Amino acid sequence: MDNTLQAILLLQRLPGMGGPVGYWRLVELFGSPLAVMDESLTVLGKVLKAPALEALGDYRRDPLDSDMGRLLASDMAWLAQHPDVHLLPLGSPDYPPLLREIPRPPPLLYVRGDPSILSLPQLAVVGSRNPTPGGRDNARQFARFLAGNGFAITSGLALGVDGAAHVGALEAEGRTIAIMGTGIDRLYPSRHKTLAEQIVAGGGALVTEFPLGAKSQRSHFPQRNRVISGLSAGTLVVEAAIKSGSLITARYALQHGREVFAIPGSIHNPLARGCHSLIRQGATLVETAQDIVEELGGMLGYQHTLLPPENEPAFDLSVFSADERAVLEALGHDPQTLDSLLDRGNMEVGSLAASLISLELKGAVTETPNGYVRTLELTPSVS
Repeated sequence: MDNTLQAILLLQRLPGMGGPVGYWRLVELFGSPLAVMDESLTVLGKVLKAPALEALGDYRRDPLDSDMGRLLASDMAWLAQHPDVHLLPLGSPDYPPLLREIPRPPPLLYVRGDPSILSLPQLAVVGSRNPTPGGRDNARQFARFLAGNGFAITSGLALGVDGAAHVGALEAEGRTIAIMGTGIDRLYPSRHKTLAEQIVAGGGALVTEFPLGAKSQRSHFPQRNRVISGLSAGTLVVEAAIKSGSLITARYALQHGREVFAIPGSIHNPLARGCHSLIRQGATLVETAQDIVEELGGMLGYQHTLLPPENEPAFDLSVFSADERAVLEALGHDPQTLDSLLDRGNMEVGSLAASLISLELKGAVTETPNGYVRTLELTPSVS
């Protein structure tokens, strides 16, 4: 194993480190994780708590049979049995560049799935664990549209808005990334086990900075939220109360110099108040997912020029009939009513209605209160 990687794993396992804050405090004091491991216990005793100092001393005296040594051996044995899990230390060429820009980024990422997708253009979609039906539907539809337009959808695998966002991206056959608040070998919430498997099978990834065996803890979620915002060019808040983890994610995004988008709602909906607060603070009010594409489109195009072709989301347009393609061409991304579509094309109302139903089933069109909207970008040969 690489010595630097081993040093990071050991430092993360020291008792009482306090997560990345404690890790970075040591690295900033001594220069590197290897330098920390090589420093004398006398000097380290001035900055480490007694349990951490004792654990490190035991490891130095007996690397194989100490508590730290056994933990390291257990970690390596588990990783050897799970080749689909990758370790990305901060210095790795696969470490996502946007995340590297935030203050004190995670020193190590555990990634189950394809690590290269962490460098794709990403849009974070976050919100309430108990959204309204409309909020859940907005999360799914916005994510489906954005994934269809080339963004990887990043969220936290939680119930509610997070889960709906992951599902929407999968419906568009796009990529989605789930940032976990546990070790990569644990899953929370357990009812999203199937969704997690679908994310990986669909070319996405499960990601965490927490060591193997780490359980779900309240203190982990703010750390997870900073990774969600740190990976993403922008964060969309769908529904959120004034005091919520979603607003923590949005605040991190602002601190990281990233865009924040919020969907407005009814003044009578308590879950709209967080979004309204963000809008008053300068977040961009969005009514359609196209608003986000227009805002971040330049970044999307630039980042896609840096990616190999196999990372580009693709749609098999051969699945659409001639009538369906005609409807897609007429739709664009602005909502269109049935009457306006009839005015634009030469189809009978029956054929148009049948095509719209078929396109909805294929995930290419969605119906909104204002009309029908196309949820994918057509290639020049079609549009």
